[in-house]
Amino acid sequence: MNSLATQQPEPAGVERMRGMIRYQRNSFADANLAFEKAIVQDGNDLLAIQMRGVTLYRMGQPAAAIPLLERANSPIASVNADGTYVLAVCYLEVHRYDDARRIFAQQYKIPADSAAAYLFLARMLFRRNYPAESEQMARKALQIEPRLPLAHLLLGQLALSRSNAAGAVVEFEAERAINPMDGEVYERLGDSYLRALRYEDAQQALNCALLLEPNSTGPYILLGQVLLKRDDALTALNYLLRAEHMDSSNHLIHLLLGQAFRALGRKEDATREYKSAETIQNAVESQR
Repeated sequence: MNSLATQQPEPAGVERMRGMIRYQRNSFADANLAFEKAIVQDGNDLLAIQMRGVTLYRMGQPAAAIPLLERANSPIASVNADGTYVLAVCYLEVHRYDDARRIFAQQYKIPADSAAAYLFLARMLFRRNYPAESEQMARKALQIEPRLPLAHLLLGQLALSRSNAAGAVVEFEAERAINPMDGEVYERLGDSYLRALRYEDAQQALNCALLLEPNSTGPYILLGQVLLKRDDALTALNYLLRAEHMDSSNHLIHLLLGQAFRALGRKEDATREYKSAETIQNAVESQR
């Protein structure tokens, strides 16, 4: 590579390749310089233009990345979806939400002004930790299509993220009326009922979740919590043992098993589970 770079004139594509190697090694400053040189050599090298934009985004410069990604997006978006996605995320970072919605809609082949496009944008804003903007877009989606599936689910998740259990219940109940065959809805609803201290309602919702998603640990864990709250440690133990069989590395399961064993007077088993929970949690923290 270096020997090629010393040739005069330097062969086409060498700096772009150098940039790709530096990028793959997470040497973003060096990659940026290489892509910049590649663009000087060939102003129509769309891959170098796009990769410089992606690199600038990875360097925390979304505003600088946008003009490059915009320039490269249309001609090569069909062969490189990564650049298109990064362009949309850059728009989110600089609060150009309409542009982000347009790009996401283009990528997922849905109308840009549709309820689905607004909901997709809302989900991405939630993922990027923009809760207020996410809620605004989700409600806009519901204005366009009041019975849009998954919109109330997202609003419920937003309410839970704010520790608003009552508000979450309202949204998840609304989602259940629209989308009654989705197990996640019942799991989220059961979790919200649990947080709102509505234990009987929580148990009923989580039983529905189990029927719809029998291979998910979430409903088993939540049922264990609910039944412990209802002083039914023996039934809680059965659900928690099933969850532990499915995911033995979950520290919360072992912690709840400890509580169930303690409530049943099985002190040695409780101590074993508490130690397992502590060991797993310490291992997780040591990897951070």
